[in-house]
Amino acid sequence: MVPPSEPVDATLQGHYAGFVSRGLSFAVDVLVIIIVFDIGLHAIEYLINVVSGSTFQFSDHPVVADVLLAVWGLSYMAYGLSHGGRTIGMALFALKAVRADGSQLGTGRAIARTLAFPISLAFILIGFLPILLGRQRRALHDLIAGTAIVYLWDVESAHFRFLARHRAEERPLTSAPPAPR
Repeated sequence: MVPPSEPVDATLQGHYAGFVSRGLSFAVDVLVIIIVFDIGLHAIEYLINVVSGSTFQFSDHPVVADVLLAVWGLSYMAYGLSHGGRTIGMALFALKAVRADGSQLGTGRAIARTLAFPISLAFILIGFLPILLGRQRRALHDLIAGTAIVYLWDVESAHFRFLARHRAEERPLTSAPPAPR
């Protein structure tokens, strides 16, 4: 606990996100990844067919389609986390990925978290059990990357409380109204 005389960093305040909100945000992200990928794949097929004059379908090349899906999914997650600390699903549920100390994620940690996520998926019970049992609700990939998921409204409201407290300390309380200009 920080003594009241010392200023509190607003980004370190808030609550760790729980299993349900994290799971729902991930489901939304999977849906976004699949829909955008499907639209993109059909657009690429159409362009190849128009340019080449032949019929091309990714369903005839499943390995290529699977590799493209994996690259797209990892890129979507890493980009969203490195630019703002959240993906579309996380934004919808007001979640944000931060470093374990509460600071901004950065590109390196976002990529590390994204690349470690399949490890949590491979070991479903072991990978996600810390969210249910741990005090900080960090999954295996969060522990590997040194990240945590917090509720964004707690961080924002803590920031506003900090600013209000800071501004109140700057202004002396007087009973007289301000002088006219």
